[in-house]
Amino acid sequence: MTDATSDASSQKSSQTSSEALPQALPEADILAYIRLSRTENLGPVTFRRLMHLYGDPHSALDALPELVKRGGRTKPFKPLSAAAAQREIDATQKLGGMFLVFGTPAYPMLLAQTPDAPAVISAYGHPHLLSKPAIAMVGARNASAAGQRIANKLATDIGAREIAVVSGLARGIDRAAHKGALDTGTIAIIANGIDHSYPRENAELQAQIREQGLILCENPPGTAPQASQFPRRNRIISGLSLGVIVVEAARRSGSLITARLAGEHGREVMAVPGSPLDPRCHGSNHLIRSGAALIETIDDIMDVIRPLIENTQVRTPAQKMPRRNQPTPAPVSDAMRHTITELLGPVPIRIDDLVEQAEAPLQSVHLVLLELELAGRITYDSGGQVCLDIAP
Repeated sequence: MTDATSDASSQKSSQTSSEALPQALPEADILAYIRLSRTENLGPVTFRRLMHLYGDPHSALDALPELVKRGGRTKPFKPLSAAAAQREIDATQKLGGMFLVFGTPAYPMLLAQTPDAPAVISAYGHPHLLSKPAIAMVGARNASAAGQRIANKLATDIGAREIAVVSGLARGIDRAAHKGALDTGTIAIIANGIDHSYPRENAELQAQIREQGLILCENPPGTAPQASQFPRRNRIISGLSLGVIVVEAARRSGSLITARLAGEHGREVMAVPGSPLDPRCHGSNHLIRSGAALIETIDDIMDVIRPLIENTQVRTPAQKMPRRNQPTPAPVSDAMRHTITELLGPVPIRIDDLVEQAEAPLQSVHLVLLELELAGRITYDSGGQVCLDIAP
């Protein structure tokens, strides 16, 4: 599945990235961010909590061993090594990529507003496309010829309005959408590393998007396609976009995951109606019955999206650089830590309720929860409530 990348293509891609969006971070900072983002039990939400408390990746890394110890972890704990992070940087740069880090100016603003945006993404191609408004288009992998034709036409028309088209570089609708917007700007979100193509028949299209558009990867080079990674990719597709258009989706389609995430992220959900006799359209038709906007032409899309574009231009805040020299969080006494921990159980509880019942400062509660989370002792539900992780 691995596709060799020519040196000439890598050099050209690297030049494009650096000219379009200068790398704002020193390599030492990038290395620290990668070490944090690849560390066990340290997902995107935990990354945000660490950065909120410590302000910069170096201070957060220094704090990790003691945090994990106070959280009660018994197994050995080591962050990703500096050597491993450096190998990822070297491999990414050799393939013409650059890094986008959450909380810094280059990071996509809409994606940063989602609750579990990736801490670090690698970008290959033309990152200036991230400054455009974007619409996602997803649908059936085994799409009909008519569905692919509709997706291609809509994507072409969207691109003509100076809007980027986002999709997941899968078979069927994704492929048709990317091809329709190739000349005007398309963004592909892939679940594997940049040095793999999946499916294999999209290898040439992946190379074209890298040359003319943009490819974003949450996973480092060398990561082979894995089924578990594809649902996680969907949150990035949704998060980058003002809205999601679904073209042909069965009732259990992964495209409906993207549509659900769009709704949770406060983005518009749109769908192209299909024949009730075609099982590939049952999911997308159900979206329309549930309130999704019915889409047939570019005018329908613009009626939905135009107000969002105007509001985004006015209201979307600029990304801030990480705060430096932030005071170290005040230590929590053993007695307070015990009180907070004792209040937790297998039933999820709101953090505000935990603060009230523990009679503890909010920052102290967050610090104790961070310790427990890094130790693998608690989990959060989709609503942000926390509970003890009871091993079976």
